[in-house]
Amino acid sequence: MKQICVVGVGYVGLVTAACFADLGNHVIALDINPDKIENLTRGVMPIYEPGLKEVVDRNVRAGRILFTTSYAEALAGTEFAFIAVGTPSGVDGEADLRYVESAARSIAENMTAPLVIINKSTVPVGTGDWVADIVRRHQKKDVSFAVVSCPEFLREGSAISDFMQPYRTVLGSLDREAAEKVAQLHLPLRAPIVITDLRTAEMIKYASNAFLATKISFINEIANICEALGADVKEVAAGMGYDQRIGKHFLDAGIGYGGACFPKDVKALAYMAAEKGRHPQLLHAVMEINTDRRDMAVARIKELMGDLHGKVIGLLGLSFKPNTDDMRDAPSITIAQG
Repeated sequence: MKQICVVGVGYVGLVTAACFADLGNHVIALDINPDKIENLTRGVMPIYEPGLKEVVDRNVRAGRILFTTSYAEALAGTEFAFIAVGTPSGVDGEADLRYVESAARSIAENMTAPLVIINKSTVPVGTGDWVADIVRRHQKKDVSFAVVSCPEFLREGSAISDFMQPYRTVLGSLDREAAEKVAQLHLPLRAPIVITDLRTAEMIKYASNAFLATKISFINEIANICEALGADVKEVAAGMGYDQRIGKHFLDAGIGYGGACFPKDVKALAYMAAEKGRHPQLLHAVMEINTDRRDMAVARIKELMGDLHGKVIGLLGLSFKPNTDDMRDAPSITIAQG
């Protein structure tokens, strides 16, 4: 049994904590929001995710998961500390790392024994080096540590099964021994483990999300063309999906992507590229098509119904996708405001 600390009890952090506990580890989930921790100790989940409450409750009863607001308590005897805090979009699309910085500093100030610090949050390329520097500068005790990137690939609505049955585990570090220790944690999942350097692991996450967002925008662009030419986009997508080079997933034309990951990750990748003097044309097109899809939905309603003033319109489904209560960048908000 390994002792693990997970900082942050949002979608990624709480699922990570609960699933590692379900694998037989002793986990302490930490959050600086006392209301979240108080609710969790009473069995009240801060988010809706199918199956999550059952997993948390089972491991609370087994004594494998505890909740706290104290870094000193969470890090006592801990071998691995996962940072799973939010990285929202900044003003220009850059990732806001204030919560990552705060977590790294607090870990540094409270660690008393050798520790492997694992970035689970989606963070810009180079953040692992930055976190290591923060820890070095704020350590109160001179103890050894290593930083490992372990990006998450969880889909809201199916996060438990995604954690327990992953396509792969990606690990990046400048310390091979530390990466292999984290790999050992993931061996029970029986999935391929990719070990690379820090920056490459961080980039794999962004490249993966950007590619999936691109598939969504592509099929929505095709839907626009199909409508103009009299073709059925559903049948077009089905026909495309049989080609194994393309695949059937993420080819459902609709209102576009939303949520906490794709919008901010595509923006952040485009920002990183521009900062280095690159011109991410495709990423900008992906974002533009996604925005246009929402505007087109409003335009189509007005085309069919005329002046909408005074009319009562119902929206069936408000969250950005099924099986979640997440309203972050949900298309329904744009449509309601349109």
